[in-house]
Amino acid sequence: MTSPPATNRSLFERACRVSPGGVNSPVRAFRAVGGTPYFVARGEGAYVWDVEGTRYIDYVQSYGASVLGHAHPKVIEAIRRAAGLGTTFGAPTEGEVLLAETICERVPGCQVLRLVSSGTEAAMTAVRLARGATGRDRVVLFSGCYHGHSDALLAGGGSGVATLGLPTSAGVPAGAVAETLVAPYNRVPQIGRDVAAVIVEPVAANMGLVPPEPGFLEGLRQECDRAGALLIFDEVITGFRVGPGGASRLFGVTPDLWCFGKVIGGGLPLAAFGGRRDIMEQLAPLGPVYQAGTLSGNPVATAAGLAVLSLLEDAAYKELSAWAGRFGAGLAAAAQEAGLAVQVPVAGPLVGIFFGPSAVTDYEGARLSASSGLYPALMRGLLERGIAIAPGPYEVLFPSLAHTGADLERTVEAFGEAARAAVRGAA
Repeated sequence: MTSPPATNRSLFERACRVSPGGVNSPVRAFRAVGGTPYFVARGEGAYVWDVEGTRYIDYVQSYGASVLGHAHPKVIEAIRRAAGLGTTFGAPTEGEVLLAETICERVPGCQVLRLVSSGTEAAMTAVRLARGATGRDRVVLFSGCYHGHSDALLAGGGSGVATLGLPTSAGVPAGAVAETLVAPYNRVPQIGRDVAAVIVEPVAANMGLVPPEPGFLEGLRQECDRAGALLIFDEVITGFRVGPGGASRLFGVTPDLWCFGKVIGGGLPLAAFGGRRDIMEQLAPLGPVYQAGTLSGNPVATAAGLAVLSLLEDAAYKELSAWAGRFGAGLAAAAQEAGLAVQVPVAGPLVGIFFGPSAVTDYEGARLSASSGLYPALMRGLLERGIAIAPGPYEVLFPSLAHTGADLERTVEAFGEAARAAVRGAA
């Protein structure tokens, strides 16, 4: 007797028996939007198919990692070649050198780089390095930004932390955040000479999409210089997505340290932190700041990352940003026609959705949008119409180079239909 085919519901029920909440990252459980998560069976280009065979136009794109779309042939071929030679060695490989050289060549001011396995690891170690290099303990971050789930950086976090309504996390001792200060995004704080670093998303993309206001990043640079603190740009999302040199090149503001992830791994687990040579050489084995990782610089991941970056030239970014601009305008027009007050910010190739009549400039505005309760109905309405967006109101939409004009038209049409349904449901 053959087993019945798996369904989304049956897989979720099985997953709940062996994984907390049935998932390996909290937002995937659909707690914020209701319903049963769809389980992806495969992806290709702009689309994913769930285990029941339903196809979705996908704007999750692994939360920004898949800038070329899913399963790009050149990336898959690079992965196959690398995997055929061995998947991990615990020893240096040429791919590590090539990827670090490529990133440093494209990001002015990033002189030295170290590869790690996740954005959380990159941000955590960048902060440790800043503390070691300055001899100071205090760190400033911004409400609604998300820098991974290390203890000291969870305070005031966006993304899944905000989605689940957690002020920080159980299990984080008070001492872990005693030297963490949280400031409002888009306002330059005055910092003291006890501050080791200011860490910021140059374009906030974990509280919805909130671009930096004119003068904000420049003001942070000036304030860090005045206080002798280091400026860290968390470009795990924006790095190599908003442009060939990331947000620092786009806005003309150079931090002391960067965090990268997502795009540079080509869809595999890989991240990095880098910056000025004099700071980075405080790391072991040259300096006293310790960091290590058995899988750091994994040869399959570096091969995938190099394949992606080789395809991302200026023309690709112009195409993607132009597409996102048309997409954002189309969504805004469809919502207006449906009688739903929304803001659709666009920053390069990133697109956000907020509910309300006014532009959102900080986490308080993002929370007000989320509190409207409209996102779950809109998200589920889109899913029913074959459009996949993230199951949480603090995430953004990630168009890829694989999305087409036909995808745009279908998505805008579906958005208008879902918006009208959401308006009726709220009446």
